[in-house]
Amino acid sequence: MKQFTFTSVIIVNLLAILCLVFWYPQLMVSPGPLMEKHQELTTDCFACHTLFRGSSPEKCRSCHQVSKIGLFTTKGVTILAKQETVAFHQHLLEEDCVACHSDHRGVKLYRAIKYFSHNLLTPAMQKECDGCHPLPKDAWHKHLAVNCDQCHSQTRWQPATFKHEWVVQAVQKNCETCHAKPKDSLHRQLVGNCDKCHTQTEWKPATFNHDEYFQLDSDHDTECVKCHLNNDYGKYTCYGCHEHSPSEIREKHLEEGIEDYEKCTECHRNADEDDANRRWRSRGTNSGEGLPAGEDGEGGGKSEEEDD
Repeated sequence: MKQFTFTSVIIVNLLAILCLVFWYPQLMVSPGPLMEKHQELTTDCFACHTLFRGSSPEKCRSCHQVSKIGLFTTKGVTILAKQETVAFHQHLLEEDCVACHSDHRGVKLYRAIKYFSHNLLTPAMQKECDGCHPLPKDAWHKHLAVNCDQCHSQTRWQPATFKHEWVVQAVQKNCETCHAKPKDSLHRQLVGNCDKCHTQTEWKPATFNHDEYFQLDSDHDTECVKCHLNNDYGKYTCYGCHEHSPSEIREKHLEEGIEDYEKCTECHRNADEDDANRRWRSRGTNSGEGLPAGEDGEGGGKSEEEDD
């Protein structure tokens, strides 16, 4: 008798629960409230669900025609403002709505974002990124000569594999189009010609070391444009300072027997004249050029034996 009573109680409870599931499904089995646009279906679970099968794409498409998503409302009203973020629905390989979407805003609130894959799109649409994504409005994106997928992957936006060679040629030489000019005392004097010191693969280290060409000591602490005219740092001039006039430099060097005097930094790497003389002697010996007459018995000067 006790066993029968216990079994009966269990059966009655199960039946009661089963009835409640059908009569009040939104209270018994719903994972959470519906999205705002679907609030009117709160008490009509079978509008989206099939008994014992759950929700199905067919139920979704009974209201939402994939070909009209982003163009018309479910009531057939034309959407005036083009919706870029949903226009890709017309290019899906398969119209399987529930693969990405979940109506209930409970445990699967962000399912559409998490589960979407670009592989669901047709191959042609996968190459047309701007069909869904608006082009970034920063300066350098406007000058790219390549497709989005050469920098970005379909799994994440960053990091990107950017290369300067993908920028149009006219902008590759105009670094300030994208890069802010450094504000230190040296760079403030410079205009353009960034590639004279920096490469397009990395900013540091820079290849430029002024001491390799000329040491800027206390006697030569001046602005760059004093020696590099018109901001052309591929050339320099030593004319324009104190005795450094073309006529005086020519006269002084010819007196020493130096005819090739235009390439100043070949000998002059600092303000030390003795260092310049040593460099000139070394340069003349290595190149076969003659040294000034009478110096060390070389360079065309007569020796005492010849005078005899």
